[in-house]
Amino acid sequence: MFQKLDSLEERYEELGNLIGDPEVMAELSRWQQYVKSHSELTGVVETYREYKRVTKEIKEAKTLLNEESDGEMRELAQAELDELVQRKADLEQRLKVLLLPRDPNDEKNVIMEIRAGTGGEEAALFAADLFRMYARYAERQGWKTDILNANPTDIGGFKEAIFLLEGKGAYSRLKFESGVHRVQRIPTTESGGRIHTSAATVAVLPEAEEVDVEIDPNDLRIDVFCASGHGGQSVNTTQSAVRITHIPSGIVVSMQDEKSQHKNKDKAMKVLRARLLDRAQEEHQQKVSSTRRSMVGTGDRSERIRTYNFPQNRVSDHRVGLTLHRLDAVLEGDLDEIIDTLVTTDQAERLKQVD
Repeated sequence: MFQKLDSLEERYEELGNLIGDPEVMAELSRWQQYVKSHSELTGVVETYREYKRVTKEIKEAKTLLNEESDGEMRELAQAELDELVQRKADLEQRLKVLLLPRDPNDEKNVIMEIRAGTGGEEAALFAADLFRMYARYAERQGWKTDILNANPTDIGGFKEAIFLLEGKGAYSRLKFESGVHRVQRIPTTESGGRIHTSAATVAVLPEAEEVDVEIDPNDLRIDVFCASGHGGQSVNTTQSAVRITHIPSGIVVSMQDEKSQHKNKDKAMKVLRARLLDRAQEEHQQKVSSTRRSMVGTGDRSERIRTYNFPQNRVSDHRVGLTLHRLDAVLEGDLDEIIDTLVTTDQAERLKQVD
């Protein structure tokens, strides 16, 4: 591990020199590539340098302890040494995590798709709650939310909501949210006061650039039509709505939120690219690994991952056995404790495989 860290530190220094080289700065694309690589190494190199500093301080503290005869001073030196030893162990663990293979999608924006499942109108209302939860979480992170397509119901729910979350590391934070989310509560439409169980599915897709997915225009069938609203009434007399069918895969994407046909087509292509990338990655995972399942699940849309229980103000993530009795705060976007637990559990699982 330390041989690799020494090599990374060397590369980090080399990249730092290249960034400041006038010849490199004259080639913008090359300079940007070096800046990006340098930035990606910053975390691991800074942690390694702190590790080396703490290791040196441990050596000095041991020397001081051996030379010190005063009882009180020895006690202080021992306390400092114990603290440094613990710090060194923490840093070593952190370095192991930083050296784990990176998910190439981690820094990408996210396209989320939320769909009402079993439960009729109540499921659609829950889908709207989930959309607001993620939008509020994005706001806390300083990310931008852009609704790509939505199919609302008459009483404020969503049959479907597709939206883009733009922000650094969005996918790394939200990639474990894919699956079936279940809600237990008394619906507003229930007169008898009985608790109902409904569900919504969440799909989290990394936003795909054109270079990530090559789409042959000949593989697309593009239909345009008039957008419609509640009850099917025409809300647009021009043919601005777009439906794109990717013939080889059978994937169909429809967009009608924008008044411009061009904008709807751009949004549809964005979603199509993300779905094609997701499918390609899933097929690749199945080929290279028969043990794709981990403690945080497969990312399968049909897997029940979380329950939101309103009467008990409780949210439970079934993959990691985490239960919080502050559902109200979670629905306001306070998701960090859940997400941190999922991320650290995944890291621990991957570290076991490395060890």
